[in-house]
Amino acid sequence: QLQASGGGLVQAGGSLRLSCATSGRTFSIYAMGWFRQAPGKEREFVARINWSGSITIYADSVKGRFTISRERANARDTVYLQMNSLKPEDTAVYYCAARPNDYSDYSHWGQGTQVTVSS
Repeated sequence: QLQASGGGLVQAGGSLRLSCATSGRTFSIYAMGWFRQAPGKEREFVARINWSGSITIYADSVKGRFTISRERANARDTVYLQMNSLKPEDTAVYYCAARPNDYSDYSHWGQGTQVTVSS
């Protein structure tokens, strides 16, 4: 299972750090990603990281402002999304997801956490 947290209300230019805690199985070899869905819009890719953390990919809209990372403790992985210089257009529900490798579909999804950026 994936549990996303860390969302909230922040002013434009502010920062938030989202967390995605894993449980129930070992996600240490899984690639992880963050997606978001704004009201009335389709879900979109935000960032992803490979199993080792050595490769990170970002959507153009967040490049240079967001950083994805992962850490392992007690055989459990947690994935973070550090969001800086937030803009009102970053307002969305953010979801974390996992997939067995970089070439398969995302097979596990978290419940989402709301991020609201006020202008």
